[in-house]
Amino acid sequence: MAIMASRKSTVKLTSRRAPGESRLIEVEVLAREAGLHPELVRRLLRLGVVEPAGGTARTPLFPRDAAATLARTARLRRDLGLNYAGALLASELLARIEKLEERLRRYEPPTDASR
Repeated sequence: MAIMASRKSTVKLTSRRAPGESRLIEVEVLAREAGLHPELVRRLLRLGVVEPAGGTARTPLFPRDAAATLARTARLRRDLGLNYAGALLASELLARIEKLEERLRRYEPPTDASR
């Protein structure tokens, strides 16, 4: 009985992505992460809710955080009956408020809730 020695080989995979493109996703992934139907996402993209951050005209790529913007815009439209432009504006304002509140928390001392 012959015993064969096994050799481990390693393969190094390289990616041909431009810097910063590693977090970019395709429309189908964007739709899944936003919890929306891909056709609704395409409609929102045509309206300019989010802009591609890379890819090509045929296969645009979007930042992963664009899914939250799409989901919020669709939710505002559905829940408040806003048109797409109003829902987008409200979504942008809410995102800006969140960023400002985050900055404010960094500068404010914690409050004592027991008083």
